[in-house]
Amino acid sequence: MAKKKTYFTLTGTQFYHGDSFLEKDMEVKLVKDPDNDYDKEAIKVELEGVGQIGHVANSPYTVVGESISAGRLYDKIGDTADAKIKYIMATGILCTLED
Repeated sequence: MAKKKTYFTLTGTQFYHGDSFLEKDMEVKLVKDPDNDYDKEAIKVELEGVGQIGHVANSPYTVVGESISAGRLYDKIGDTADAKIKYIMATGILCTLED
């Protein structure tokens, strides 16, 4: 039986470099951000060679579809984790956690 994928939404790209350069299957890194002043369960999303490109969504207003919030993902990963962009939509960018 195939393992169920863990989906999350990449959000906040407009505060960094935008999203026009992002493509399906790009590898990204998740990095816990416990010093974030706005969200103690914040998880940064970084792209090698670029740096931070956004955050894992942690609000019911920014989480897309059946993806999980940063709060639900926070305790499932170590300090960092690997992920991949899967769908780029008008409402958000869905990614999957990689094993």
